Amino acid sequence: MDSQYEVFESARQARDPRFDGRFFVGVRTTGIYCRPVCPVKMPMARNVEFFQSAAAAMEAGYRPCLRCRPEASPGTPAWMGTSTTVTRALRLIGDGALDDEGVGALSDRLGVTSRHLSRLFQKYLGASPITIAQTRRLQFAKKLLDETNLSMTDIAFTSGYGSVRRFNDHFRKTYKRTPVSLRKEQTIDQNNAFVIKLSYRPPFDFSGILTFLAMRAIPGVESVGDGEYRRTIFIDGEPGRICVSNDAAQNVILCKIEVENSRALFRIVEKVRRLFDLDAVPQDIQCQLQKDKLLAKLVRQNPGQRLPGCWDGFEIAVRAIVGQQISVKGATTVMGVIAEKYGDQTAYGIVFPGPAVIADLDPGELPMPGTRAGAIKLMAQAVLEDELELGITSDTTQLVEQLVAIKGIGPWTAQYIAMRALNDPDVFLQGDLVLLKVARAKLGIENERQLLMRAEQWRPWRAYAGMHLWRNA
Repeated sequence: MDSQYEVFESARQARDPRFDGRFFVGVRTTGIYCRPVCPVKMPMARNVEFFQSAAAAMEAGYRPCLRCRPEASPGTPAWMGTSTTVTRALRLIGDGALDDEGVGALSDRLGVTSRHLSRLFQKYLGASPITIAQTRRLQFAKKLLDETNLSMTDIAFTSGYGSVRRFNDHFRKTYKRTPVSLRKEQTIDQNNAFVIKLSYRPPFDFSGILTFLAMRAIPGVESVGDGEYRRTIFIDGEPGRICVSNDAAQNVILCKIEVENSRALFRIVEKVRRLFDLDAVPQDIQCQLQKDKLLAKLVRQNPGQRLPGCWDGFEIAVRAIVGQQISVKGATTVMGVIAEKYGDQTAYGIVFPGPAVIADLDPGELPMPGTRAGAIKLMAQAVLEDELELGITSDTTQLVEQLVAIKGIGPWTAQYIAMRALNDPDVFLQGDLVLLKVARAKLGIENERQLLMRAEQWRPWRAYAGMHLWRNA
């Protein structure tokens, strides 16, 4: 019997939450696909088949289970650490790349042929790019039906459907029922904000990521307290606010979103997922890192370690440049000064200034040495002129090269920006003085060259190894 089948079957039998979202179970006798944690009566092994993604199950003709709600599972991680092209394609799809254009335009942006892109998707996800996009759209619409009081029209357009008719037709085809009939079975909490539940795979060190974000929280823009992360956001030309807390009993974080226009909800949710690294697979990361016996001791101390992302790539780039050669606390203070002096005051808090504001400043106005201030201005100008893309869909190697080419930005800064802005799990800051100090004490490593060589065995999760080392500073 295939070893992967055995692992999946064992996880299904145990209803193991660590495998939630890693695969889906199609039940031949009912035509329904479920999460491995589905609480319904366990189907017999001969009546099930496994799929790499929800989209693959739908492409095979199965419809989603209304009991376990596949749309509520953690993100599918099949692409992580495997194909850079698939990773970037999924991020572009998440940003709506296939809402108005076809696979041809998507593949052109990635520099590959449509045929090659389709082959990669079949290999890693078991479904075509179009099916992936349609499934994500449907799943988010179902989530909004279950967890918000939005109207059907708002749900349709918020989820990326071109019309309400297309939205209704997709639901009828998939669920054999209308969206309205599905909502009648739900109890909606009536309030002015949207509270969306976002699943993750345990273990999840939420307090650890809160501590990391709290040390770097920009005064007036971000804050951490009472087990909650809060920040002002700016999206589609309008301000808003998010508040994120943890419900460990359900393996979900609760994301309270306050915005005037619901159309931005999908992108807000995607940003929050990346900020808190919710799609990570802890057991895969631990398995690889624990092959290094000395590093394994550190990994076991924090089995739910996450890789903090960011809300905005430009903001984190400014932060990284500000933080060159000063303490974390000092950089946080400077960021607060920049936000208060040049940001926009809103009812939700301060919105950190964007590239247009920073590019228009005299470097001498920024509270830092001239080289760093000049680098921030040059970086902002490059973003405005579309010479630098700090979005999640950027390529890591290209981004690092572009950043280092800017006067005043060194390799450490560029790599840190890539790690936070792109959520790249394999970026490694081998030149970081703190990492070197801990590696010398814990791993017996003497210099940067030895550390980089040792880190080869940690691939493709070197960024997580770096986080474990940092925590032992």
